[in-house]
Amino acid sequence: METKTIQQAIESIHQSINKMIGTVAGLSEDTIRWKPSEEEWSIMQILCHVVEAVPYWLGEIAEIKAQSEKLWGRNHLQEARLAAVTDTDRWTIDDVLKELDALQSQVEKELGALDKDTLAITATSRNPNFGTKPISLIVDHLIVEHVSKHYGQIERNQSKLS
Repeated sequence: METKTIQQAIESIHQSINKMIGTVAGLSEDTIRWKPSEEEWSIMQILCHVVEAVPYWLGEIAEIKAQSEKLWGRNHLQEARLAAVTDTDRWTIDDVLKELDALQSQVEKELGALDKDTLAITATSRNPNFGTKPISLIVDHLIVEHVSKHYGQIERNQSKLS
């Protein structure tokens, strides 16, 4: 997925977050915390993951801007990533929705400060599947596309209830 402009990326993230909030706001706590299977996340786990992941990737962009020779990224076993989806009982639904909503201004501020030259800065990922990639990959794939896919995951969870 190639984002045409940073503003389009920001708008796409806002749309996905607003869809998540709008969808989840009308659901019962039991529905939000229900896991379709042992391998699948509950809606609450999905929301907590997004609340953890977006700031993580924004931070990685800031790190690359500061030191492009430093490795970026993480694997699926990274501690903060795992904690976000295993420690969801400490969150109320209202709190996680507020955090999700607050991400929008953080995304606007941090991605809005990126220009074409910054998006083209390359760095090497810890993940060998990525290799050396530009910041634009993190924006397009690991934030915009990632948040959108998690909204789709919320929809799939709901469909399994019907």
